[in-house]
Amino acid sequence: MIAICQIRHPCYTFIIMSAQDEILLTEIEALKEKINTVQLPADLSERALSMIDRLTRMAAHGGYSSEYEAINRYIDWIVNLPWQARSQDNLNLTNAKAVLDKNHYGLSEIKDRILEYLAVLSLQSKTRSDLEKGRIRAPILCLVGLVGTGKTTLGFSIAQALGRKFERIPFGGMGDSLTLRGQTRAFPDAEAGAVIKAVRRAQTKNPVILLDEIDRVAEGARSDIMGVLIELLDPEQNIAFTDHFIDYPFDLSEVLFVATANNTTNISTAVLDRLEPLQMPSYSDEEKTTIAKSYVFPKTVKEAGLGEGQLIIAEAVWPQIVRPLGFDSGIRTLERTIQGICRKVARMIVEGKGQTFTITVENVKEFLPTW
Repeated sequence: MIAICQIRHPCYTFIIMSAQDEILLTEIEALKEKINTVQLPADLSERALSMIDRLTRMAAHGGYSSEYEAINRYIDWIVNLPWQARSQDNLNLTNAKAVLDKNHYGLSEIKDRILEYLAVLSLQSKTRSDLEKGRIRAPILCLVGLVGTGKTTLGFSIAQALGRKFERIPFGGMGDSLTLRGQTRAFPDAEAGAVIKAVRRAQTKNPVILLDEIDRVAEGARSDIMGVLIELLDPEQNIAFTDHFIDYPFDLSEVLFVATANNTTNISTAVLDRLEPLQMPSYSDEEKTTIAKSYVFPKTVKEAGLGEGQLIIAEAVWPQIVRPLGFDSGIRTLERTIQGICRKVARMIVEGKGQTFTITVENVKEFLPTW
């Protein structure tokens, strides 16, 4: 409780505030300064200032501390959301194709669909008003495929090609729709939902947000979570998405949502209606060999601290590296196998057993992991 001393005079009453009281008022002024230095929607700014005014009145009657913490936390959230900030799109299709080809081998149909999407964005930027730019009324890409086929990394490549910030929301095991939409501030431990958190981290209102594994939510919460997804993915609704914690509509229409799923069985029909499923194919042995040589091996060698020429793999060895245990749809087993080889070579170099190693058909079993 704030201690305020009053000295009465026949004509005036003087109020003497302690040093602690002055600190409290300084903190309240700091909250006002936060509001005034950020361009917020007018009615949201008015609401925040009225909360601060109420806090000032409460300061003289106790209960200040808990109320201050709640209001300070809310104001910190609203002033750090990108209400107006957006990144500049790189709509050069040649650049986008180069980025996709650099990060992913094959997948020609998927790449063509992404380039078509960027072409629409490019035309929109020339023909639409500033208010309409970035709002595409088209199905959201949903990459469907088995584990290890590159769904998540493709989402990152889309963001890189566009020059946008990238954020990922994992849906695996999600058991409550409030995880997405946030919790009302009536609860002391309330916090914003995953969508608004992603936008805040990106610090732009047009990031690429990957909705990862939307088919793997908890069974008991599936219907509620699918309901929130409908609002997120529908351009008629996400223009005014309301998080329970923020309690004010936020425009998500400029966000580029990309979804992934292992299969579409557990995705509701209403959500599927707003998605454009693209099948991520399994990789053949020939494709895996190319991916291993051109993408995985150079990257893994560098990560292991090996120098150029310290590890050489003979051409005849690659079939055994690509398929050590039989067929695998993705490349994660391939990545683990190459990482294991690089670690063995790194250890041998550190132990002084040599400086360069060549893996051949004769010695490959010494380097491959055993199960």
